[in-house]
Amino acid sequence: MIGRLTGTLVELAPPSLCVLVGGVGYELDVPMSTLYKLPAVGQSVSLYTHLAIRDDAHVLYGFASAAERNTFRALIKVTGIGARTALALLSGLSVEDLVDAIQQQESGRLIKVPGIGKKTAERLLLELRDKLDAPGERLSASQANPTAPSADHDVVHALLALGYSAQEARKAVGGLDRSLSVAERIRQALKSLARA
Repeated sequence: MIGRLTGTLVELAPPSLCVLVGGVGYELDVPMSTLYKLPAVGQSVSLYTHLAIRDDAHVLYGFASAAERNTFRALIKVTGIGARTALALLSGLSVEDLVDAIQQQESGRLIKVPGIGKKTAERLLLELRDKLDAPGERLSASQANPTAPSADHDVVHALLALGYSAQEARKAVGGLDRSLSVAERIRQALKSLARA
């Protein structure tokens, strides 16, 4: 798997580009959000990549950030969403806007992207509801709330280990009675998350 390329940007033909690395030119398809962040042709560039191997081709996709690549990978796992549609979504919405639209269940924002109809938008909202976090959202327990007392830290860490996002963990811990034991606070947090 090719995870990242660093080399010289030698050709730009949106939505594709070519990066020269060690004498080999790699062609990549990129979303518009990445194109806007590229240096001038002839300059050094570093891109996160995703390699798709199909029967008829090996296609390399490039992204300016790991968050873009992770979102792309989540999008192409959705039924009926191919790489072109995923690139269109990342071109029409920033990662933050896309994640926010999914978390808020706002299909109207997704439908504004060319090629995304109502049914596709609803499928995206359904299948990605709990699978996307804003960039930097899945944090380590110590980052989730660095000023929290040790008991909060333990509860947040337990929730993160169970697969909840940092945002969900912080929200669940925020309303807990600090006089309870850590085990009881974890139980209470899980109850509140189950009701949400």
